[in-house]
Amino acid sequence: MEATRYRDTRGLDTTRPSFTDAVVKGIANGGGLYVPETLPSLALDDILSLSDLSYPERATRVFGWCSVDVAPERTLELMNAAYGSQWDDSRIAPVEEVVPGLHVLELWHGPTSAFKDMALQCMPLFFSEAIAVQQAAGTLADDYLVLVATSGDTGKAALEGFADRDHTRIVVFYPADGVSDIQRKQMVTQRGDNVGVFGVRGNFDDCQNAVKAAFSDEAFNNELHETHSLKLSSANSINWGRLLPQITYYVSAYADMVASGGVVAGEPIDVCVPTGNFGNILGAYYAKMMGVPLGKLLCASNENNVLADFIATGTYDISGRRFVTTPSPSMDILISSNLERLLFELADADRVREWMASLASEGRFQVDRATFGLMREHFIGDWVSNDESLGVISRVFDETGYLMDPHTAVAWEVAERLRDANPVLVVSTAHWAKFGADVYKALTGLMYGDPLPSDAADLSGVDLLAKVQELAENARVPLALAGLDAATERFSSVVSAGRDGVEDAVRSWLT
Repeated sequence: MEATRYRDTRGLDTTRPSFTDAVVKGIANGGGLYVPETLPSLALDDILSLSDLSYPERATRVFGWCSVDVAPERTLELMNAAYGSQWDDSRIAPVEEVVPGLHVLELWHGPTSAFKDMALQCMPLFFSEAIAVQQAAGTLADDYLVLVATSGDTGKAALEGFADRDHTRIVVFYPADGVSDIQRKQMVTQRGDNVGVFGVRGNFDDCQNAVKAAFSDEAFNNELHETHSLKLSSANSINWGRLLPQITYYVSAYADMVASGGVVAGEPIDVCVPTGNFGNILGAYYAKMMGVPLGKLLCASNENNVLADFIATGTYDISGRRFVTTPSPSMDILISSNLERLLFELADADRVREWMASLASEGRFQVDRATFGLMREHFIGDWVSNDESLGVISRVFDETGYLMDPHTAVAWEVAERLRDANPVLVVSTAHWAKFGADVYKALTGLMYGDPLPSDAADLSGVDLLAKVQELAENARVPLALAGLDAATERFSSVVSAGRDGVEDAVRSWLT
């Protein structure tokens, strides 16, 4: 079977790379994103057959269906490494029915306790595989510098995945005042000789825009090549290597729900995803297009509700929108990069170029009626306020004993509002302990804007976890998080927002 080739959402890159080539390139020439030219069409029996397999075997099967250009036996070796002993649950992405009809897909059992591990324990292995192929063929001209903008969780997961990998260096930029104490410490204590971490004076959109601008800066790219023999790549969700592992866990989850009796084989389930950059819910869309019986895709936003508004109106407008700090910082995003892929699938490259140009110049765009209608066939959106999300954590814990983080709480609330007759799969994207301060507020009846009481205000993020455990019997803290206070902080630099700030930081780190 011929390997799947990839096309550019903006129609400017005609190279048609394979999967591994698309992974190492990261972003298409001209700034577009890679999407597969074809998707497999799965029969129900194909999907249900996964229930008898281990997760590495499931992932290998899905990658094979998608015709990646790596041999199945080698893919299985990579998947066994990606989803091995570093996970605290051998099921990797278990589905738990918390109340009748509401199931939670737990994606945080990996080494950094966030859903980004699902892709970023896997993608760096295929990245290295592609480099090894280039090296064997004598075509590896430069090493790779992976630039990452993170709203919190991607940074640590990418650092963990790429640390000490041959021919690869990685630099992460995070909003200095926009992540939890736990998230920050996870990044700045990262070990590895090839890693760098910088705070940015700004929000995630500032980080993301600056990194994208660096990719587009021809002079900077030439400087990296000529001075350091480096070529840029990305580990953000703009990289298709992040999307395919996300598609995988939706296929896997449906097989598990049928096996557990949570859904009758062939009947649809709805999926509710807390999302800011649109990659996670886009994985569900692609799984649906491949034949997984998914009904409505429920897009759950926090107070930065640009996506919920877009799905309701067809107008994406950030021109006068205020950026809001929330207890779910990984969703504190106004420019949702992966939305471009959905727009391409529903429309065409010409209109995507037009809409993205309008967004860049005017801060808004409006899709045509036909595209809006197609989107509404699949997606519904709603949003949850800061205080509502904390209230959900408290209420669900009181009623069921299930403790969730603020991102999952946003999805739970939207799922309860919008559910109909179908079972709903609520996607849980982070362990509660990554956001201990806000979970503590939730369990003690505080509002998001309330200060912590005096006995908690001066505690570190790690120490606050013990306070939560006093309130929530049997609440477990992952060992990697519990030991963060004892880890050495290696990175303390904070740089200016914008392309110059990012490029100067990279220059100083390289020299």
